[in-house]
Amino acid sequence: MPARFRRERLLIIGCGDVGLRVAQAQAGRVRLFALTSSPERAPLLRSRGITPLTGNLDVPASLGRLAGLATRIVHMAPPPSADGQPQWWRDTRTLALVRALARRTAPRSLAYGSTSGVYGDCAGARVDESRPLTPSTPRAQRRVDAEALVRHLGRTSGTRTSVLRIPGIYAPDRAGGTPRERLLRGTPVLQAQDDVYTNHIHADDLARATVAALWRGRPQRAYNVSDDSELKMGDYFDLAADLYGLPRPRRIPRDTAQSELPLMLLSFMGESRRLVNRRLKQELRSRLRYPTVREGLTGTS
Repeated sequence: MPARFRRERLLIIGCGDVGLRVAQAQAGRVRLFALTSSPERAPLLRSRGITPLTGNLDVPASLGRLAGLATRIVHMAPPPSADGQPQWWRDTRTLALVRALARRTAPRSLAYGSTSGVYGDCAGARVDESRPLTPSTPRAQRRVDAEALVRHLGRTSGTRTSVLRIPGIYAPDRAGGTPRERLLRGTPVLQAQDDVYTNHIHADDLARATVAALWRGRPQRAYNVSDDSELKMGDYFDLAADLYGLPRPRRIPRDTAQSELPLMLLSFMGESRRLVNRRLKQELRSRLRYPTVREGLTGTS
């Protein structure tokens, strides 16, 4: 076998901010590839030591080059919008990827970036990976479909698939990655009695956990990739405001929030859970550089 194929080859699907952090963590250890549907991103990818591959998950015929290419895969691409689609619960992008990979030798491992939204509203309970999935939004339902697809790939091909259930991603060096802009806009939060628990992970810790899953993840295993913070949403924004020297956000009752806040934000305020990250630490042996949002927002570890 030619030397260039004896080296481990990592393919990143959805190489945005987190994908680039994964690539940085693996630079020099593996050959790096990334699927992109935007030719204008190719110079950026090349500057990071990544070979760009032109293709589009919405165009299955463009994915032929992916079969047998990589020994390990990170899949961070979100499901498509399903507006007007009869099978609104399907993640057609992950389906296209899985079918392409199944045509030739499957990768040794695949880490899929899902969402903690697959659990639905848990009324503030502590949630580990054994909890039944009860997604309450079409977006989360499509993530459940994607999880099933990558696990099916694992069962039928021998690929060790890891499903990473990811909460809110933040980082000071990430676009829109801190609460600062929302605090400056004066966006209100729920009053204490109506508030919900929210979960967080620093983008660097997410990248480190993703790499750990590629190499140490158990077959067809789910992992809550969350830090140790245990905060309600309003308390999180109060903490951030204090750290930035900004006024704390106004508190409003839930019935008022319906008319003051956008639907997307309201959807996050309708679910409350506290993720348990025991598997992340014990099985993946992933050490959190930023164990709470206080360290992550201030850049101390």
